[in-house]
Parts: sequence; structure tokens; C-alpha cells
Amino acid sequence: MITPSSNTCLEPVTYRILSGVDDVSVHFSRLPVTTITLDASAHFAAEPMLRAAELLADARVDVQVWNGTSGSWLGAGHDEKLVHRLQEATGIPATTSTLAMAQAFAVLGVKRLGLVTPYVGEVAARMAEQYAQQGVAVVAEHHSGLTDNEAFASVPGADLAAMARAVAHDVDAVAVVCTNLAAAPLVAGLEAELGVPVLDSVAVTLWQALRMTGWDRPIAGWGRLLDGRPS
Repeated sequence: MITPSSNTCLEPVTYRILSGVDDVSVHFSRLPVTTITLDASAHFAAEPMLRAAELLADARVDVQVWNGTSGSWLGAGHDEKLVHRLQEATGIPATTSTLAMAQAFAVLGVKRLGLVTPYVGEVAARMAEQYAQQGVAVVAEHHSGLTDNEAFASVPGADLAAMARAVAHDVDAVAVVCTNLAAAPLVAGLEAELGVPVLDSVAVTLWQALRMTGWDRPIAGWGRLLDGRPS
């Protein structure tokens, strides 16, 4: 996993999800990211990620992941090019959080989406444009208006749940998009309450990474994707 330097949620939550799994290990490398705005896109250049990936390759990992959601506003094409460069540099299969979310949309047949993010409005709007190009319409959206990446992890769970409820009407799924929001522990309860899939970036990215290794056993308690009940 390659993760933003200021992210404090992704690692502990990923370890919690895998706490009962003895035959999978997860390892992390960081690159400098402190703010999220459309003007901060230079944070997500390929070269720092390539350096981080080369360090992870020393651990002989089976899959490498850009575990950040920048592709959701920079575009899936951006992440597809990044994946190609990561694989070319290391010879290790790669994916990203954005491509994992797109795969979840495809598996679940998502066409109408409720979107929750911590970002400012212009980032959320750009994300809606990019999802539309994938055939997914954002029909309801709620954002926190934050730019400080480290602060995203401090958004209270009660606020995240309220935002998810606010966008859950007449949608195929709710997506909580950011790998520094502590939404994964809420997913199972929200799915039971709302009656639709709730797709948290941390959980969805791990789901896709596990699938790429060939590991496909259910992990209970973290939502229908990880529980092996996508339909």
C-alpha cells in the first residue's frame, strides 16, 4: 500500500479488518501529501509513487496499491497510466483506490450513487464529472469542505453516518470516498439500516487487493463486499 504521508486512518483500519486473517500481511510506504484541492494535484505525480513502490518491491509483495483517491477527481485514465508505470517499474500487479471503487461499482451494478467526501465542493463536483464518464450518476452528494488531509481522520463517525443517510435515497449505493475517513467500521450497520451497499474507500481498496492475490475468503463485519455477499 502506498499512502499519503498525512493519513492516520488507513493503516490502523486495514490492520483491524485483517485482524483475524493469519495468511495475509499488509505493508505501507508513504509519499508527501498534506492538502487536498484541485490546485494540489502535483502531489500525485508518478515519480514519488514509483520510488515508494520500489521500496515495497523489496518486501516481495504480491500486489501494490496506490491507496489514495486522487484518481476520483483526476480521472480513471490517470490511475490506469499510473498502474502501468508501477507494474513496468516493479513487475508487480498494481491497482488504485479509484480503480477498486470502479470495480465495486461494476460488481454491484451501480448506476445511481450517493457520494460522501471530506473535500471542498469543487473537488466533489469534479469527482461527479469523472464518475459520470464511467456511467455512474452522482444523484446526491455531501462534503465536509475540508482541505487539510490530516484533519479528515477527525471527522466524527456520527457525522459520517449522518452524511451517508442524507445521500442514500433512490440510489444503488453510497460511496464514502477518501482513505483517511474512519467510515469502514460503520459500513455493516449502515448497510443494514439503509438497505443499499455502502462502499468505503479503505475497505473497497483492500477488497480489490485481496482479489488480485487470489485470496477470496469472506471477512465478516465490514460490509457485503468483504463478507462475500456483493449482490
